[in-house]
Amino acid sequence: MASVKKDDRLTSSQSSMCVGFAGIFSKSVTSPLEVVKIKSQVGTFHCKRGLRQSFLLVYQHEGLRGFWKGNLASCLRLFPYTAVHLATYKKIVHLHMDELGFISQWRAILAGGLAGFAAAMTTYPLEVAETRLIIQSCRQPTYVGVAHTLSKIYRNEGLPALYRGFSLTLLGAFPFSIGCYAVYMNLDKLWQEPPFRFSPLQNFINGCLAAGVAQTLSYPFETVKRKMQAQSARLPHLGGVDVHFNGMIDCFVQVVKSNGVLSLWNGLTANTIKIVPYFGLLFTCFEMCKRVCLYRNGYIVSPLSYKLAPGVDQSLGPHELQEAKRYLKNSSFGSGGSSLGNRW
Repeated sequence: MASVKKDDRLTSSQSSMCVGFAGIFSKSVTSPLEVVKIKSQVGTFHCKRGLRQSFLLVYQHEGLRGFWKGNLASCLRLFPYTAVHLATYKKIVHLHMDELGFISQWRAILAGGLAGFAAAMTTYPLEVAETRLIIQSCRQPTYVGVAHTLSKIYRNEGLPALYRGFSLTLLGAFPFSIGCYAVYMNLDKLWQEPPFRFSPLQNFINGCLAAGVAQTLSYPFETVKRKMQAQSARLPHLGGVDVHFNGMIDCFVQVVKSNGVLSLWNGLTANTIKIVPYFGLLFTCFEMCKRVCLYRNGYIVSPLSYKLAPGVDQSLGPHELQEAKRYLKNSSFGSGGSSLGNRW
């Protein structure tokens, strides 16, 4: 969902750095909402009295640091996820390109899906660690840090525990994709104009709307996934999960039987509130970081604006631009040296 338009004036490392910085900043600022959401999904005692009371209970029992539990694991997950997704996508697209370098739309969609699967599978243990760190009490912690969480889960519960609930990531991708597709197919009707005329503000609203619809449709799958990640016989109160179950289907059944169908959407309010600041900060930070990189590469006159540098071909890549500058510099030096030699 949180995609940004590719700019060929940035190197691959600069693009990754901008995306990573923006993701870390936006995740860190909205972490309190994420903590309350996950606690609501798992069903810990903190989150049985509504959003406002949940914030107060977390603060009373764990202090301010309780709102940033698991944030490091969430941020660490960004870089390998992006790297694996990009590398896998490029590899699959390259394999399916025709002789002219084109690829069909459906094959591109398939490549994106497989790349997402590879990235999610690679980084899923960090998501499990995030959930475990969030649901534990700061005053009586079972885990200390991300590395300790991963190693302790592996030693005590085995490798399968680090992938518990992973199938729900795949199942939840279907309603998520349907939600995104439904929104983007009707944007021209919403704005009464074609998509190529959308302003940056309209595109931002479109992204938030698509995220809200898609996440709402796939939310029950995430709720059950979080419960499966949290539940463990080796943790106090079985990890604080509000229902006891054996497997994915039984979890759905027990949640509905014990708390009703709507409990599958516990924490949706916090999740919905989080969307606008998260995407707003994500794109704002990305643009700020991008301007700094463009300034360093020589495309704009200041990192505070997008005013283009005079006489610079914006179609050139960063390396091509540097080569052109070196060529012009050497040419100027050579012509200056020749005139000096002629004078003597």
